[in-house]
Amino acid sequence: MRIVMIGPFGMRPRGTMGVRALPMAQALVERGHAVTMVMPPWQNPEDAGRCWRESGVEIENVPLPPGAAGLFHLSTALRLARRARALRPDVVHLFKPKAYSGLAHWLLAHWAGALSGTHRARLVVDTDDWEGPGGWNAIADYSLAQRRFFAWQERWGLTHADAVTVASRTLQSLVWALGVPPARVFYLPNGGAGSRMETSAVNEEHASNFAAPTILLYTRFFEFPVSRVIQVFKRVRERMPQVHLLVVGQGLFGEETELFRQAAQVGLTVGEEISPDGAPVRALAHDITYVGWAPAETLPAYFARADVAIYPFDDTLLNRSKCAVKLYDLLAAGVPVVAEAVGENREMIHHGETGWLTPPGDEAAFAGALLRLLEENRLRERLGRAAARDMRRRRSWQVLVETVERAYGMSKGER
Repeated sequence: MRIVMIGPFGMRPRGTMGVRALPMAQALVERGHAVTMVMPPWQNPEDAGRCWRESGVEIENVPLPPGAAGLFHLSTALRLARRARALRPDVVHLFKPKAYSGLAHWLLAHWAGALSGTHRARLVVDTDDWEGPGGWNAIADYSLAQRRFFAWQERWGLTHADAVTVASRTLQSLVWALGVPPARVFYLPNGGAGSRMETSAVNEEHASNFAAPTILLYTRFFEFPVSRVIQVFKRVRERMPQVHLLVVGQGLFGEETELFRQAAQVGLTVGEEISPDGAPVRALAHDITYVGWAPAETLPAYFARADVAIYPFDDTLLNRSKCAVKLYDLLAAGVPVVAEAVGENREMIHHGETGWLTPPGDEAAFAGALLRLLEENRLRERLGRAAARDMRRRRSWQVLVETVERAYGMSKGER
């Protein structure tokens, strides 16, 4: 089967195409399909026009057209749609029903309707976030016109596809509520290549340099208020004063500066870790160590330093719709996790078996769970090992790819 995947942006800096579409494409290639990813790298224009091959997947970045905003947007969508059509695929998988991929979907659907008797690809839309009211429209810096347009695109795209792949149970329900028949909606959570960051494979000298119990916060910050992290950490330190907080990740809207401010207000010190060669270094002179954004190749070493990880998550529509890749990474690496029981967190973690779930917003319960895990070595080890096994069994793309093939209209066993 010939498949074209269209993205709303390039492979970076945003993650959807790199952490969702690419491993999905690689799993499809392993099963004998031909896959080309076609993307508009407007956020990283240095990749415009560049093409390469990665683990059997053809990656094409369309050239970016000159011109004013309106002309640029239309020309970019046309280039995506024309390139996809020229490849004569059996399936076009469009990632996110908005922006350039949404416009390309609209063009491909209308061209197919106008040209009867010609080759028609199956149009599949993938959604891994809720974009409209209560979703990204509620927090992103969009104009009123953009919010209205993206909400329309989302409704149109999800209801005019041959099939829809959804990253969460909440998205599944939202798409059903739009009137899309359940048989056309396929639950497809985020996954990975098994235990790609399992801590047992990490150089243990990084972990051994840290005698103090360490809590890891691996995050983009916008999913929760910083104040809750500070208050939970403060509660834990009342019982366990030597505990250390390691923060890996950069705020989407500069939230790390609020972390620094609130930590100072309650008497906690924050130090920024300096690692010129990208390797973690010891920085326990402070209560909290802030690393910031870390390259993927350094994450296993940071994970190895954690006794336990926390995954705070507000109970919002945006969060309930997400399937957090960062939470998958922690579980797949065998890090014991305490998370708030919101949305897909409840699908990924079996409470008391592969991690620990607490009621959303309950700081006392969150701190209590953290203290229990920090005090019980065997419980932490059991949860971590079970989490890594569970992610390999349920959430590797080698398993999830069967759902992708069903969305593409293939019966089981057909290739």
